[in-house]
Amino acid sequence: MEGLTIGYDGKRAVANNTGLGNYSRYVIDTLSVGFPSNTYRLYSPVLKENDRLAPLLARGNVELVGPSTSFGRRFGSLWRTAAMTRQMAADDISVYHGLSNELPLNIGRAAFPAVVTIHDLIYRRVPEDYKPIDRALYDYKYSRSARNATRVIAISRKTRDDLVSDYQIDPAKIDIIYQGCDPRFGLPVGYEDRQRVRAAYQLPERYFISVGTVQRRKNQMLAVRALERLDLPLVIVGNFKSDYARETVAYISSHGLSDRVMLLDHVPFADLPALYAMASFSSYTSRYEGFGIPVIESLSAGTPVIAATGSCLEEAGGPGAVYVDPDDVDAFVDNARRLSEEIYTRDKLASRGRQYIKRFSADEFARLTMACYRKAIIEKYL
Repeated sequence: MEGLTIGYDGKRAVANNTGLGNYSRYVIDTLSVGFPSNTYRLYSPVLKENDRLAPLLARGNVELVGPSTSFGRRFGSLWRTAAMTRQMAADDISVYHGLSNELPLNIGRAAFPAVVTIHDLIYRRVPEDYKPIDRALYDYKYSRSARNATRVIAISRKTRDDLVSDYQIDPAKIDIIYQGCDPRFGLPVGYEDRQRVRAAYQLPERYFISVGTVQRRKNQMLAVRALERLDLPLVIVGNFKSDYARETVAYISSHGLSDRVMLLDHVPFADLPALYAMASFSSYTSRYEGFGIPVIESLSAGTPVIAATGSCLEEAGGPGAVYVDPDDVDAFVDNARRLSEEIYTRDKLASRGRQYIKRFSADEFARLTMACYRKAIIEKYL
């Protein structure tokens, strides 16, 4: 099947520069390069400039499309919920892909097949991180989308299993397709870049790093508590606006750790590879994830990881990480000492990690995603 016109939910690609936005742009990036004869059309209620999306739109096979009516332009959310389906039908798209857990409510009546990516059901596993109204909304939208989709993409085996157990989705209609990370994390970080980033953030010579939004589920407190028994500074890169972030900062202050913890907010994406590469190891001890892209980023940069058991992080890190219970400070301390003091252990783990994550290549991601589209088209018209 060549010359397809593939429609996408482009909202996150336009508006978000973190998780769902990164995934949306990654899909468009890999597919538009891997299958250049297709047209990739992003439907978004809002059209605005995004520096990370701009290079993709410069390609001849990628388009950004807004509402075609004044109603849609005025009521973008309603347009995305239903009217977008009619607009895509008029555009004669071959298949539609909802990139962020949901499909238009009327997609089941569309003449074209629909694929939806479900990233996780975290709101069911860690409900305290979500408002009750949000959990109810996600339950309705995501379960309905998974049932109405021709095919479902799960970003991990764990997410697939959750969809089957929680929403009774037929496992035969679910494709597990792992996401890679931005290729910049796999490029060598030169001496000049290292010195520039080290000077910009006044980094210590040795440190370990934790990257991710500072929220209760992400569990940065495990690394902070372990720090009291480690001779190694901690750099936390994330957003510090949550109640949990304030609790973490208060703990750091009250336990005399302020001079050993660096809190970095609004870090440019271009600086992250160097921050990972210069660290002795990274910490990603989240209690629950759909996959765990920071694990892949760290391993791509050649830095091993201490990750948490209990969800899907073993799928992301494989033999490039060591895994601890998210509440086991002793285990974290023991592994942190090994990784920071035993160069052979660290290098061996890093080498295994880099070898393991080759399975998350952009080419493989594009191939499997296109195969999912083809199956959806065949199944729709059987």
